[in-house]
Amino acid sequence: MIEKLLGGYWVKKTFLLGFGFLSISIAWSLYNGYVPLFLEEFIRDTAIIGFLMTIDNYFALFLQPYIGNRSDRTETRFGKRMPYLMIGMPLAAIFLALIPLHVNLMTLIIFMVAMNLSMAIFRSPTIALMPDITPLHKQSSANGIINFMGGIGALIAFVIGAYVYNFGQYLPFFGASIIMLISLFILLKFINEKRDAIEYTKHQKQKIDYKKELNKPTIFLLTAIFFWFVAIQGMEALFTIYATNRLGMSDSLANFSLAFFALTFLLFALPSGWLGTKFGKKFMIIIGVIGQILIFFTLVFIENEIIVWILLLLGGIFWACININSYPFVISIGSEDAIGTRTGLYYLVSSLAAISGPPLFGLIIQWTDYKSLFIASTISMVIALLFVFQIKHKKELEKSVDKMNIKI
Repeated sequence: MIEKLLGGYWVKKTFLLGFGFLSISIAWSLYNGYVPLFLEEFIRDTAIIGFLMTIDNYFALFLQPYIGNRSDRTETRFGKRMPYLMIGMPLAAIFLALIPLHVNLMTLIIFMVAMNLSMAIFRSPTIALMPDITPLHKQSSANGIINFMGGIGALIAFVIGAYVYNFGQYLPFFGASIIMLISLFILLKFINEKRDAIEYTKHQKQKIDYKKELNKPTIFLLTAIFFWFVAIQGMEALFTIYATNRLGMSDSLANFSLAFFALTFLLFALPSGWLGTKFGKKFMIIIGVIGQILIFFTLVFIENEIIVWILLLLGGIFWACININSYPFVISIGSEDAIGTRTGLYYLVSSLAAISGPPLFGLIIQWTDYKSLFIASTISMVIALLFVFQIKHKKELEKSVDKMNIKI
């Protein structure tokens, strides 16, 4: 049904590729949900917890752009991207399973860093596979599909993970590791880069022209991406601490609450990609950012957990409008031979946000109170919106005018 609606052989392949994104999403959802609580066993300072939640990203900051660029110029019998998955995914599965088995703060930090280094090896190549096997005009829809799969992963982590956590804090992490290995098997069995890529190009020696790739629209877009990821990363990394301390929730209920955000993100992933294809990526991003600003600002004043869940449900819809269309937007305003490089730049910016958001928000909470979490998130989203308005790109402007008869 979905294949008939969206059209094309690429739909089936994108769903299969989505298993890689599903495993990534499960891993990050568990990591962001429970690792702050593990750290809180040893540290009470929220600013330090926020920093430790990002220390691993300093390594990912340099690895992901490098690996994304290198995968553009890699040539093996498995393809350009797949070798990185074959190395990174088994290592990530091992270290993810070890995280809840920490015996002290030092072992916890070691496992955190090792897991994130392993994730950095295959994250950019996994995402770069999507534009490799998808026609350019269908990439927003394809990104909706892989994020739909990612949303399923988040729900598995937040709902099933929260349930089995009560029987042993190691169980959700063990389960996620097994799913990651199964996902790798599915990708190796059903995705053949040289067969499935729209235009498979062999190893190229030439360097990427970063001056050309970092054009003005790209810089504005990457800056906007940085600020909305600061808002989301900071909120997600500290939400369980916020919910347990301000709303009085239990650890498992606090993590379960994020399932409401993930649920509507999942349900709106495919429609958001379709709407981005029809009306323009920039238009949908603006709708999403404005909506997210309103949600975060309202959450500043809410302490009732039911209303918080309702607002998180609405927030997931607006986050889908933003997140589903941002990566295809980055790819669409660059050259076709730099997909891996631009993927690396996208994750470079998101890693910078992951480094900046949680410790900054943790420090703000420490200086003020817990409701400042959503004040900071609101401000960061407003800054992102200002940069989105500065993006002028011919393809998006033409699509917006043709489809909506409005000026963005």
